[in-house]
This record gives sequence, C-alpha cells and structure tokens, in this order.
Amino acid sequence: MSNFTHFNQQGRAKMVDISNKHDSVRTAVAVSSVVMKEHVYEQIVNNKLQKGDVLAVAQVAGIMAAKNTWNIIPMCHPIPLKGIDIEFEWKKENDLFHLMIAASVKTTGSTGVEMEALTSASVCALTVYDMCKALDKGLIIGPAYLSLKTGGKSGDYTRDEDVALNVGDRM
Repeated sequence: MSNFTHFNQQGRAKMVDISNKHDSVRTAVAVSSVVMKEHVYEQIVNNKLQKGDVLAVAQVAGIMAAKNTWNIIPMCHPIPLKGIDIEFEWKKENDLFHLMIAASVKTTGSTGVEMEALTSASVCALTVYDMCKALDKGLIIGPAYLSLKTGGKSGDYTRDEDVALNVGDRM
C-alpha cells in the first residue's frame, strides 16, 4: 500500500505530508456546465428569477467553495489561495442552452489547486441548479473536469480537447 500516497503502512487513509515539497506557483482551471431549456436560459440572462442574479450568486458560491475545499474533501490541505476567478460562456446545441463554467484557481505553495478548481466549478453548477430548479428540475449538470494545471513536481497538464477552446488563457 505504500505506493499510494493517501494510505499509511496499515492501508488506512492519511493526509499526505507535504512538508518537504518546494513552493511553486500553481494554477488549475476546471470546467463544468449546466444544460437547460430555452425558458430557463431566458430567465437567467434577463435576470427574471425571484431568487436574484443567478450568475452572480453562483460566482460567489464557486469562490467560497474553492476557499473551503479543505473542509469538505477529507484529505485536502488548507491552502492560502492567491486568486480565484470564474467565467461563464453560453453555447446553444440542438435547442438546448449550455452554461459553460470555468473556475480558475491560483496559489504559491507546496501542493496543487486542482481540487479547489474542481470544487469551485461543481458548486457553481450546483448553485445554478438550486436557483433554477423551480423552473425545471430536469437541468443537467456536468461533466466536470480538470482542463489545465501548472506547477508542481508532476509538471503542467492541458486537456487536449480544451486547447482549441483557449481555456488555459484564463490564467
């Protein structure tokens, strides 16, 4: 079991010791989406929902989620985040509207921010669902995935499918 960093010699879960790792600038961009029908899209873009500005609330929820990832993912370290940004983009396919969410997270430290970016994008999408479920409970969330990561011992990563989308330009 010692090959797995999140398990001790007894095969039980542990938080990885990062005390010997060197600080470096680390970034991550995660993407998620919410798929909806036109009437929900119209309510969001025209700011007609009684609960308020859906994208503004979702953006704040995503930022809060990134900052609190260590509280909800058991083996994540508390990380002093240096920057969090969330961008939205609309796409239309086959009479359905896709709200694309890109959460960018940055730090200087000894561990990466992939989980913070993924948590941010996911909570952002969940917040959109929560605010719009009265209009349509059939909204589709996801997929959520890591699009880009820089820094650290394992080096940089860019999801091949996202190179054409310039998702990495968000950092």
